Amino acid sequence: MYKKILALAIGLNLTATAQAETPTLEQMWQMIQNQQAEIAELKSQLKETEVITEATITAVEQIALAPAAASKTTFGGYGEVHYNSLEKDDASATKDEVDFHRYVMFTGHQFSDKIRFFSELELEHSIAGEGKAGEIELEQAYIEWDATDSLSAKAGLFLMPIGLLNETHEPNTFYGTERNNVEKNIIPATWWEAGAALNGELSPGLSYDIAAHSGLYIAEGKHKPRDGRQKVGKAKADNMAFTGRLKYTAIPGLEVAASLQYQADVRQGEGAAIDGTLFETHVAWQRDDFQLRALYAQWDFDNVINATMDGASEQTGLYIEPSYRLNEKVGLFARYSQWDNSAASATDSEITQIDLGLNYWLHPNVVFKLDYQNQDAPGEKGYDGINMGVGYSF
Repeated sequence: MYKKILALAIGLNLTATAQAETPTLEQMWQMIQNQQAEIAELKSQLKETEVITEATITAVEQIALAPAAASKTTFGGYGEVHYNSLEKDDASATKDEVDFHRYVMFTGHQFSDKIRFFSELELEHSIAGEGKAGEIELEQAYIEWDATDSLSAKAGLFLMPIGLLNETHEPNTFYGTERNNVEKNIIPATWWEAGAALNGELSPGLSYDIAAHSGLYIAEGKHKPRDGRQKVGKAKADNMAFTGRLKYTAIPGLEVAASLQYQADVRQGEGAAIDGTLFETHVAWQRDDFQLRALYAQWDFDNVINATMDGASEQTGLYIEPSYRLNEKVGLFARYSQWDNSAASATDSEITQIDLGLNYWLHPNVVFKLDYQNQDAPGEKGYDGINMGVGYSF
């Protein structure tokens, strides 16, 4: 009996408690409103988190891609400083000077596997400006496109495919403080023009170059090809020029090449027309530590140019240069050169020069140079003496 009464009492108590804890409609509505507010707050926080996460991912991707983009753009350059101590054979003049001859910067960019850009900007003689010794020159700036595995094309400002030195002239790549006089005075290196060119391979080790480009402007009163370089600064273009080259490199250590250039009028329409044809051929042979380089170049101009300088219708030059590497640091060389900017004249106008010297490579891209020159020119006007220099490339 007592158990039944106790159980009934407990049941009534639980029922009352449950009834007391059941929320009213108003309380339930308030609870729903609170829950909705909490859900909205959570959604807002989630959205902010997603925005931050997306921004973080984007930043990480940009950081990751930056080195890849930067690696497509390349920089390089070279420079050389010279000391010359020379005296004329007749003792009428001397040359004792120090000159930061060239400071050059390269910039290149790879747009894709087949398309690239290259440029070369040069400061000569350390300081440029009105009345100053130097000048700033843009020597190369072109776009190159690989049409196929064996054919490429380029357009813009580029070096002429002529000679040994014109396209490759970083100081650590050649012997002698100064660039050789034959390529400088006859070809004339360094020589660049604006236009378009094709480079292709006929067979393994046999390549060709064909170019159509701006040409020389040898003004009235001038006769040397070097005086006709316009350097593509508002260059006269009444008459363009055309250049072709064949180069053989199939045998390891051997390069044999020949170049031909033709221009219908080097006066560029001023006065009587003077056509010009340049022929150049060279060989470079490397056998172990011994190297031999030899080059011949000849300009043939219309006889009209002889009115300016007797014999200037033919201008020739050649040199031969054996060298030997004693070790990876030291190399010795000798060079015999002769050139004549009025070779058709009956009067002796040929200049000859013998150079003897050494290169010391502190690093494959850093070189010190010392050489002696003995020059013979008509009228005892040749310069003899020593040249020293240091050069680098990177």
